[in-house]
Amino acid sequence: MRLDKYLKVSRLIKRRTVAKEACDKERVSVNGRVAKASYEVKTGDIIEISLGQKTVKVQVVNISENATKSDAPAMYKEVL
Repeated sequence: MRLDKYLKVSRLIKRRTVAKEACDKERVSVNGRVAKASYEVKTGDIIEISLGQKTVKVQVVNISENATKSDAPAMYKEVL
């Protein structure tokens, strides 16, 4: 699954266009490297998102094409 779509489906970012813009502005990194929106997400990847003063770091646990609001948090786990 593409990185921008994963961020939207997992609800880490609310809209896919916002996720794509964040990737274009180099605010999203995967496994320590800046990633493009077209990056193919794999289970075990560490995604770091910098939005404003807040930085979110998560590990991909599950990849699903569509998830309900209650299922979305099961797609990742937060990493400290």
